[in-house]
Amino acid sequence: MKFFTSAIIAASGNSTRMGLSVSKQLIKLNGKETISHTLTAFENSDVIDEIVVVCRECDKEAISAIAQKFSKVKAVVNGSDTRAQSVKNGVLACSENTKFFAIHDGARPLISESDIKAVVKHAYVSKAATLGTPVTDTIKVVDSENIISSTPDRALLKAVQTPQVFEKSLYLKAIDYAQENCLNVTDDCSMVEALKEKVSIVIGSAENIKLTTQTDLIFAQAILNSRENNSK
Repeated sequence: MKFFTSAIIAASGNSTRMGLSVSKQLIKLNGKETISHTLTAFENSDVIDEIVVVCRECDKEAISAIAQKFSKVKAVVNGSDTRAQSVKNGVLACSENTKFFAIHDGARPLISESDIKAVVKHAYVSKAATLGTPVTDTIKVVDSENIISSTPDRALLKAVQTPQVFEKSLYLKAIDYAQENCLNVTDDCSMVEALKEKVSIVIGSAENIKLTTQTDLIFAQAILNSRENNSK
């Protein structure tokens, strides 16, 4: 079973916590820009039919030049003030015959083709699915004064990653609901959850880290080096 699936690469964050003068999408790992690593995984995935990149206007020229190297990239569009609106800009640039959206953080350059395929295939059945990993730390809920108020059962917790994959009509409904109700969401699953719809988690790789701080760059480089050594 295969449906036309569009990948939307959300790359419009302002990289404030990275603390560098260059956008984290353009930081080089093993000689390639972060966004190039990300695009390579989706370009090579046999469940992805097209790619739309959403980025900051100030990064658009540089990212567009990189995107030209990938045949599946249909468009590079400007982001907006919120994640939801930025992704919607990407949605509007997708083909009319799209049936599923696979939304991925551009700053997760270590995503594997196998994990992309696993979560997309699952979404074909469930209509909404995301990658995630088990939580290994004990998590505490705290109050406004940083006093622990409760300890949730770790077995019930997952650290959610991307891609997050949704059936087209469900996701469009979720975007409209989020905007109409001014929901402040940090991921796309939250919008679908707000509709009381179920979202399945597919266990992915712990290597699919998000580049947020400079420490993450050290981990990412180590993972890439390990993959390169293992492929020899």
